[in-house]
Amino acid sequence: MPLAELVSRPSFGQVLLLLVVSAVLSMWTYWHASRHGSRHSTAWGIIVFLFWPAILVYLGHFFLARRRF
Repeated sequence: MPLAELVSRPSFGQVLLLLVVSAVLSMWTYWHASRHGSRHSTAWGIIVFLFWPAILVYLGHFFLARRRF
């Protein structure tokens, strides 16, 4: 199965894995920020939950689609 098809049509398991990893990273970020005295630890957790998959997709696209000379 080509990589482009895997990326464009994720299975239920892939989406669930992404959701679980997002939740774990978000909870760890919240824990870390609150432990170090951040007054906006909830905001940090939400930002990580929402944006780390987008950053992951961007980096995947960047490294897989860039031209190799």
